[in-house]
Amino acid sequence: MRIPLDTGLVAILRTKTQDSAREITQELIKSGIKLIEFTTTTPGALDLVEEFAAQKDLHIGLGTCLNKEHVAGGKKAGAQFIISPHTDEVVIRETKKLDLISIPGVASPTDVGMAIKYGADALKFFPASSLGVNYLKAVREPFPNQVWMATGGITAESIGDWIKAGCTAVGIGSPLTSGGVSEIASRVNNFQAALKEAKS
Repeated sequence: MRIPLDTGLVAILRTKTQDSAREITQELIKSGIKLIEFTTTTPGALDLVEEFAAQKDLHIGLGTCLNKEHVAGGKKAGAQFIISPHTDEVVIRETKKLDLISIPGVASPTDVGMAIKYGADALKFFPASSLGVNYLKAVREPFPNQVWMATGGITAESIGDWIKAGCTAVGIGSPLTSGGVSEIASRVNNFQAALKEAKS
């Protein structure tokens, strides 16, 4: 199984209600978003995964996966990829056992080495803005040929720096959704324009 991380933008849904997540997701899709992560901290996350995974041309994942039960639930609901905030052998191996894409969170060379050893498909550099672009460059050096996704505090203004530092994609949460449904289209457009410029 593959997901098109090279499209560059993964929208992260972390809301207080299932209805608000659904409304935001529908607007994200209208605005051209193809990769969406529903976090397990969102009420009804598995129902949302099931609902939107049924739609054609969307790639839906379950995020904030902390244990085997989360992974199994994601698989049953139709998730294509599993994202966690940390590097956990059990989560990664269970994800691969169930033939899903594994994207664990990494923040150190030790994390990266272990994530690769356990079979991760891509590496979520988190929390990206706190660690910084130069730190990512240093951590990447000993681990060539890996797929990186920066998550945490990414802005439209900084996205180019992360792409130049070697990231294939970025995970974006509140910068896309915090302004409410009415602002989503313009925010998505800003990010996509910045991403296009960075990759050109």
